[in-house]
Amino acid sequence: MKNTKEITIEVVKTLYNRPLLDLVYEASTIHRKNHDASEMQLCTLLSIKTGGCTEDCGYCSQSVHNEAELEKEILLKTENVLEQAKKAKESGSTRFCMGAAWPKVLDGRAFDRVCDMVKGVSDMGLESCVTLGMLNEEQAIRLKDAGLSAYNHNLDTSREFYDKVITTRNYDDRLNTLENVAKAGISSCCGGILGLGESEADRISLLHTLANLNPQPESVPINMLVPVEGTPMADNKMIDIFEWIRCVAVARILMPKAMVKLSAGRLTLSKEAQAMAFMAGANAIFTGDKLLTTANPEKDADHALLKDLGLKPRVPFKTGCSCGKSEGCCSGKSKAA
Repeated sequence: MKNTKEITIEVVKTLYNRPLLDLVYEASTIHRKNHDASEMQLCTLLSIKTGGCTEDCGYCSQSVHNEAELEKEILLKTENVLEQAKKAKESGSTRFCMGAAWPKVLDGRAFDRVCDMVKGVSDMGLESCVTLGMLNEEQAIRLKDAGLSAYNHNLDTSREFYDKVITTRNYDDRLNTLENVAKAGISSCCGGILGLGESEADRISLLHTLANLNPQPESVPINMLVPVEGTPMADNKMIDIFEWIRCVAVARILMPKAMVKLSAGRLTLSKEAQAMAFMAGANAIFTGDKLLTTANPEKDADHALLKDLGLKPRVPFKTGCSCGKSEGCCSGKSKAA
C-alpha cells in the first residue's frame, strides 16, 4: 500500500494511548473491512544457515558476539530445503520462509544456491520469503527474478533505541535494504521485537516508522523477545500481554492492508491471548516447532486452535480487493492462485 500522506507521531501516540478495548474494537472493524476475518495465513520458517553471524544483535543466539549454546550449521543443500518446504505445504502452510544468519548478502555460490531454493519453493505453489541480512538492489532483482514473494528485514525497535540493541549496523542500513527490496518489486515483511528493554515511546516510534514506509510492509511480524541464555538480554522480563495486543491493534489500524503476523514468543501465550490478538487484527502465524532457533507451538496445537476459533488457512498468492475476500466478491478483482 503506497503512502499518500505521512502519518504523524501524534496520531500514533493518540491511538496507542486509547483504552484497550476501544482500540481492539476499532482494529477489528478495520480488519474486517480489508480482510476475510475467517482466514489465517500459515507460514513456516526454516533456518537454512545457522550461527556464525558477525552482527552483535543483543537478543540473538546466532551472533558470534554472544555466548549462547548453539550448534552452527553451514548453508543447507537445496534438495533438503525443498524437502522441508514440501512438508510445510502438506501441513497447510502457504508461505515458506528461509533465514540465513548472514550480516549481508554476498554474491557467489551461496547466494546462487539461495536463488535456486527460492525458485524451487515458488515452483511448488508456495509463497517464498527469505531473510538474509542487508542486500543491494541488484541482489534484490536476482531474488525477484527467482520468484521471491517477500523479503523479511525487521526494524526491530525504534531509531532512538536501536544502538542499545545493535551497534554493528545502523538504522539507515536497514531502511536502505527495504528501499532496495521495494525498487525490485518485492513485498517487504517488516516488523519489530517487543521486550528488548524499550520504552512505550520506542514502541510508538517503531509503529510510526513502519506505517510511513513507502510502500507500507505487506507483512508486519510482531515478535516478543524470547530470552536466550548467553545473550545480553537473557534476563529481560516478558512485556505485559495487553501491551503486546495494543501493538497488534495499532499496527492493524495504521497498516490496514498488511498481514499482521504473530511471530516469536507465541509459545508463551495462552489460547485466549492469541484469540484476542486475532480479534485485534492479527491474521498470520508461523507454524512448526521452531522459528530459526527458538521454540514455537506444534502444528497440531495450531490447527486445533484455528478449528476452535472457526478459522481457515488463507490460500497462497491471494490478492485483496476492497473487502479482502476471495474471487467473486465485490468487483471480482480479488483472486487466488
